[in-house]
Amino acid sequence: MLKTYIDTGKIVNTHGLRGDVKLEAWTDDPELFFDIDTLYLDAEGKQPLKIQNARMQKGMILIKFEGIDSIEAGEKLRNKVIYIHRDDIPLEEGEYLIQDLLGCTIIDADDGREYGKLIDVTYSGASDIYHIKFADGSVQLCPAIDETIIETDLEGRVIRIRPMVGLFDLSGNDDEE
Repeated sequence: MLKTYIDTGKIVNTHGLRGDVKLEAWTDDPELFFDIDTLYLDAEGKQPLKIQNARMQKGMILIKFEGIDSIEAGEKLRNKVIYIHRDDIPLEEGEYLIQDLLGCTIIDADDGREYGKLIDVTYSGASDIYHIKFADGSVQLCPAIDETIIETDLEGRVIRIRPMVGLFDLSGNDDEE
């Protein structure tokens, strides 16, 4: 089941005397915060914070929330994780939230062989790189490119891949004997 509220950053400090806060964004698109109206202080959406304005400064997002009008009020938000409603995150076809991908089972698209679980995603500059933890505890890397990733089924928690020849170091596995 996919989370409705996604942790998307952390308030790390205040800015100025009017209650503005500095948000460390956990997204590859910090400008996302310029186009939404509400963030949340909890993963259930019960503590909404209406955004009055947001802007970038030195790699951080400066946010002014409605009702947070003093440095003391802003200080109370320090070190709080901020959540965003899933519906407020614009995703193109074939784009996924990393949180949704983590834990998915990686399966061979051709023979159904299970390789392991997706434990991390990093960006290499050319594409995302999937970190797959195999049953033996080893971690193998797989580029998340169209030629390799055949299907992503978030509801079924499965990613079907067609690894390029030689992609995985499978030495020591029974299939290599």
